[in-house]
Formats: sequence, structure tokens, C-alpha cells
Amino acid sequence: MFRTALRNVLAHKTRLLMTVLAVMLGVAFVSGTLVFTNSISEASERASAKGFTAVDVSVTPDWDEDKSDDEQTKLTPDLLDRADRTEGAAFAIGSVTSSVALADKDGKPVGNGWQVAGGNYWGTDDPRYPMAEGHAPKGGDEVAIDSKTAERHGYKVGDKVRMSVDGPVLTPTVSGIFTTDDGAVDAGGSLSLFDTATAQKLFGEPGEYDEIIVKAESGVSQDALMSALGASLPKDSVEMQTGAELASDQAAMIARSMDSLKQTLLVAAGISLFVGTFLIANTFTMLVAQRTKELALMRAVGASRRQVTRSVLFEAFVVGTIAAVTGLVAGVGIGAGLRSLMNSFGANFADGPLVVSSGTVVAALAVGVLITMLAAWLPARRAAKIPPVAAMNSVHAQATTKSLVLRNTLGSLITAAGVAVVLAATTIDKATTAQGPMALGAFLVIIGVFVLTPLLSRPLIAAAAPVLRVFGVSGKLARQNAVRNPRRTAATASALMIGLTLITAMTVAAVGVQKAINKMAADSVKADYVVSMSNFGYLSPDVAEKLAGVDGVTASSPLRNGWATVEDTDESLTGVTGSALGQLTDLPVKDGVSEVDGTRVVVDEKTAEEHGWKAGSEFTVTYDDDQEQRLTVAGIYEANELFRGIMLDLPTLSPHMEDAADQQVMVKMADGTSDAAKDSLRAALGDSPAIKVQDKQDLSDEIAKTITLMLNILYGLLGMAVIVAVLGVVNTLAMSVFERSQEIGMLRAIGLNRKGVKRMVRLESLVISLFGAALGIGLGVFFGWAAGELVGAEVATYELVLPWDRIGVFVLLAAVVGVLAALWPARRAARLNMLSAIKAE
Repeated sequence: MFRTALRNVLAHKTRLLMTVLAVMLGVAFVSGTLVFTNSISEASERASAKGFTAVDVSVTPDWDEDKSDDEQTKLTPDLLDRADRTEGAAFAIGSVTSSVALADKDGKPVGNGWQVAGGNYWGTDDPRYPMAEGHAPKGGDEVAIDSKTAERHGYKVGDKVRMSVDGPVLTPTVSGIFTTDDGAVDAGGSLSLFDTATAQKLFGEPGEYDEIIVKAESGVSQDALMSALGASLPKDSVEMQTGAELASDQAAMIARSMDSLKQTLLVAAGISLFVGTFLIANTFTMLVAQRTKELALMRAVGASRRQVTRSVLFEAFVVGTIAAVTGLVAGVGIGAGLRSLMNSFGANFADGPLVVSSGTVVAALAVGVLITMLAAWLPARRAAKIPPVAAMNSVHAQATTKSLVLRNTLGSLITAAGVAVVLAATTIDKATTAQGPMALGAFLVIIGVFVLTPLLSRPLIAAAAPVLRVFGVSGKLARQNAVRNPRRTAATASALMIGLTLITAMTVAAVGVQKAINKMAADSVKADYVVSMSNFGYLSPDVAEKLAGVDGVTASSPLRNGWATVEDTDESLTGVTGSALGQLTDLPVKDGVSEVDGTRVVVDEKTAEEHGWKAGSEFTVTYDDDQEQRLTVAGIYEANELFRGIMLDLPTLSPHMEDAADQQVMVKMADGTSDAAKDSLRAALGDSPAIKVQDKQDLSDEIAKTITLMLNILYGLLGMAVIVAVLGVVNTLAMSVFERSQEIGMLRAIGLNRKGVKRMVRLESLVISLFGAALGIGLGVFFGWAAGELVGAEVATYELVLPWDRIGVFVLLAAVVGVLAALWPARRAARLNMLSAIKAE
């Protein structure tokens, strides 16, 4: 039986290739994902470990929530000196760090947002950063930059550079270029170092450090040094970690940051495998149907049911093994390609070798073999159940009425349960809580519809009859062929259905989110420009003052963030210029008026509800400086992503803030938006590389760019599922042509020419593909609506938007899939010799 099964595999090389391709794509994607994530994780871990080679023990302040900022422990020169004199310490360095935006020679920011950093160069010879060229920076007019940034952007010693910490522009001279093993720099970021006094002035407070780095003497372990430091430093007010612990923590953080990407890629790979399962099951179902007489003869000469089942499963094992091995090899290439692709998009992962772990090899082999054997098990079991006499009398075993009723009942129950779970999930307030039930419901709906697809195929394909009549006999035959075997048609169409379901759902939800954000900006912001930091940090208060003095500015206001305690609850405060608020915003007021002046404030609806406030209510607020003040609610407004919390006048809030910092600044111009107005605002800020000046369209485009990028990546990932679906259509049609050789030969004999045969096969493929598209787009719109309900609970301006243009593209894509998939089977059918085909068994 095993020899017979092996001969059957090798005797049908084309069928073997198509099935292997379907499994191989899924396995390649899984193994490629594992290779990609393991490689960049290990490279990042190595880079982070190198970054701590000069650190044996790190000393940082121990933050006490019960103390004010003035009472917190400070890392002073005295503590630094005590650390330096500790027994076993070779030296101690005081470190100051922050974010610094550095511009290239065209004035554009370098690096990748959070990866642009600044710090201090210690003395004239910093062991952390060996100087490759020039000398250590001295004074506020000199800076040292890392060698990779210098190489990327063409900077040399003596060049002037433009940079910014929190808004105002600095133009120091490059005094030196140093080398570093910092993983962020390797990944495309930048590191700029000032002398210690300048760094303290720019990033914190003079005479204070963010961290004390201690290097051990030769022969002294990190643990021994940390114990010695614990005895010489105030252990109850500082925290200490060894360099090994820091490297381990950063490696764990890198691994966690990779989890989301890894899960997304694996989900896409799983979808491809799920779709491939339909193809494999369909292939083995047709294979068993074509070999019914052969298997029945084996049963008649003594083969048992178990032997028949095992022979089919052995074929699946051979196919799965070949696919798993080739998929693993292809996956290594995909892993390398993904890293190059991500780097071209600006991800800039750390360099390192490709990592093919034993876990990746085991996963690839297990996925390929198990998925294939699982998909083949049901056809094998069905074949073994056919009585030998019945099988010899009929090549096709028709499904019984009982089995069809059972299938349709089961499919209806699963679909109904899935719809109920999805609808229940839409009523959950928190989107994070609803994600699990939503995913479960969607899975049940897809499985239920797949089970019901044979029942749905007849009425939906019959709806295409008027169009198919235009093609005469070929169109009529194509429709009849498409519904002749509903199960086969269902399995073929379902592969395409799943891919289009996910693509449509994501598109519907993403378009709705984009429109909600646009509506939010249009409805609540009357300002012409919003000014903010490009790295999402806080602006210096100087920025708001400079913008207010620009010619043409009629109104401006910073959004100054703070916190306070109200009735033992921490509440967010936003300081604004009360007199300009009405000119810059259009808050939807639910109660009272949107007037902010003195002790009169406006509060968002949720906060007011939690405290039981209404217009005219009074409450006591305790600021961070422990000062109390009585405030009055002038109005209650509907919150959105831009405005929420308690909004009060700047003169009321600012005296209670030790370090004032603004999230953004809103600006209204006399003549509205224009290139000249934007240029004047940027010029007032010295064309700072750290600052973004955006109008409403810029804000919308920035968000749209992010959403579009995410969609394109997901489209690319789900494209694998579509490719597998195409293979499924090709495989099904090719085997169907082989199965109907006699019928096609007879049609040729009675007058249907080769062109008519080709048209018949192409139309059959087109109908099946469009049937899958109809189901997929319908389910996708439903899931997109459900996901939108979750978004709507968080974003008040969200509303369902059906992107008819993109839906039209998806339908066209399905039609193209159908036409392309039929090219080879149609050509094969047309080239059949009619006499040989009529005589064929």
C-alpha cells in the first residue's frame, strides 16, 4: 500500500507541484517570520550588550511618590565623588541625557523620532565614547556627534550644525566625531554630546546628573562593586543595577517590542496556512474521487479501511515533508528580504547574521507535515468508508441528503453563534476587552459560512445566469459546471473569501477612522496651525511667546499639561489662553458655556459625570505644589482625542507649575493658511528641526500616511493568502478538466470548438472567483462595521464609511484572479484530443 501511494504521488507531478506550492508558501511565511524576528532580536540584544561594556554599576535616583520634586534625591557632585572613591571602583562618570533633534544639511531632522538622543561628554577622554576625530566639546558653542550620523549626513569636524532640545535652535560647531556601540545609533538614530556643564543646563539642572556610571577595577566583579557602593551611598534614596542586569533588561524590552510585529506576521502566515488547508483538502478530495475505482479494487482484493486511509495519509506526509523542507529554505530568504524591506521603509534594524534556530526548523517541519495530513485526513476517511461494490459502479460518490441536512444545520448554528458573539462584543465599552470576543465571533462566522458555502453557491451563482447567457453554450455550461459539485466550488471559493474578508474589513475600519479624525479636526479646531515637537516631547514656553509676536497672528494659545488632585482623584489639567480659546477651538458644549477665565473652567463630559458636576458647580483642586484653589465649572464639553480633562486659564495654572512645558501651541492667522504664513512661523522659531508647524490638512495627511502604511503592509501580508487562493483555483480547475476529459471530448465531437472550451473553463473560474469575492466582501463589511462600533465607543466622531472605490477594486481583483487562474487549465482543456478523451476511463 505504501509503494502504491508513493507511485501515485510521483505519477501526478503537476498536481504534486501545485499542492506543494500551497503548503510551501505558508511554511515559508511562518519560518521567514521566525528567522526575521529572531535575527533582529539577537542583533539588537548584541548591540545593547555592547552599549553597556563601559558600565559595571548604574546608580539612579529612587523616585518617592510621597515627596515633592524639591525633596527627591538628587545625584550631585558629592555623590559622584563618593562613588568614585568607593573601594573597587576604577572611575565614576556623571551622565546627563535627553532628546536632541539634529538637522541634516538640508535642514531636515535626522534619525527616527525617539532614537535621537543627547548627552554629556565626560572630561577630555570619555571611555564610553572614544574620539575618532577632533576633540572633546567645550562650552555651549561646541558639540560632538557620533561617527555613523556624521557619515550618513556628510558632517565633518568644524562644520556648523542646527539642533534643538525643546524648541529654540542651537548652532554649535562640530568639535569632534566619536564612535559608539549604541544600538539606537546603529538603527539609524543619532547621538549628540555637549560638555557636562552645557548638557546640565540644556537637559536638567546645573550640578545634577541623571545617572552615575561606575566602572570596576580589574578583578572586581559587578556584584562586589555594587555591594561596596551600597555601603558608601545612601541606599534608601538611590537605585543600583549592574551592567549585566541593564543589558538583560534592555534585551527583554527589545524582545517585548518585537512581540507585536512577530504576532502580526505569524497571524498573516497562519491565515495563509488556513487558506492553504482548503486547497489541500480540496485537492485530496478530488484525488480520492478520481481514484475511487482504484481504491475500491484494493478493498476488494483484501485491503482494509485502515490501510486505505493510511495510504492517502502517507501521500499527504510525502507532500507535506517536501513542502516543509522547501518552505524552510524559502523562509530563510524571506527573513533576509523582510529585514531589507523594513530597513528601506526606515525601520533601520541593527545589523547581524541571520538566525535559523532549532525551534524554527521544528516549527516549519511540524506546520508543513501536520497541516497537510490534517487536511487530507477527512478525504482519506471518506474514501475508506465507500463500499467496494458501490465504488466500482460509480466514480463519484454523491453526498447523501442526511449529510447535506446535517452540514447545513451545523453551519447555520455556528454562523448564528458567531454573529451573536460579534454583536455582543460591539456592546462592550472597552475596545481592549472586546477584542477577544470579537476575534472569536469572527472566527466562528467564517467557519460557519464556509460550512454553508455549498448551500449558498447555487442561488448566488444562479444570479449570474443572465450575464452568462450572453456567452451562449459556453456560458451555460460554465454555470452548470460551477454548481455541479457544490462542495468543491465552496472549498475553492472559500480560499479567496477569507483573504478578501480580512482585507475588506480592515479597509472599511481604516477609512472610517480616517474620516473620524478629519471630522474631529474640522469640528473642534478653528486654529490655522498647530505647532508641536517632532519627537512628541514638550515645547519650551518660549515657543508660545515667540509665536504670539509673529506678524499676522491674531490669536494663539499653548496647551500646557499639568496634574492636580480633586476629591482624592488625579485629574488632567490643560492650561490655555482663556481669551483666545473661542477663536482657536469650537468645543461641543453640552451644558453651560465654553468660557475659561480666572477660576472659571470647562470640564469634559466624562470627568463631570464621575464627580457629579454640572455648569455652576464648584470644586477644590490641589496642585502639585500642594496649594489649593476653588474653581467653578463654566461649561461641560464633549471630549475627543485633541481636548479632554479640565481646561483652565494659564495665569491660574502656571504659578503652580515648577517646570512649565507645552504639548502644543495653536495659532490663528489673520489671512488664514498659506505657505508664507507657515514660513513666517517657522522663521520665528529659527527653522528648528525639532518643531512641526502643521495645518489641518497636514495633521490629516500625517495620520492618513500612518494608516495607509499599516494597510499597505497588511495588504502585502494577506497577499500571500490571495496567492494561495489563486493556486487553489488553478489546481481545482486543472483536476476538474482531467476529471471531465470524456465530457470535454464529447463536447468537442458534437461541435464545441477549442475557443468555446477555453471560454467555458474561464467563465467557470470567473464565476467561482466572483462567488468567493461576494462572500468575502459581504463578511468584510460586516466585520468592518463591528470593528467600527468598538472604535466609535472611543472616538465620538466615528461613523461607518463604505469605500465603494476600493470595494470595486477588490471585485476587479477577484475577476483578474479568476481569469489568470484559468489560463493554464483552459489551454489544457482545449488541447485534449477528442477521440482519446472519449475513450479515457
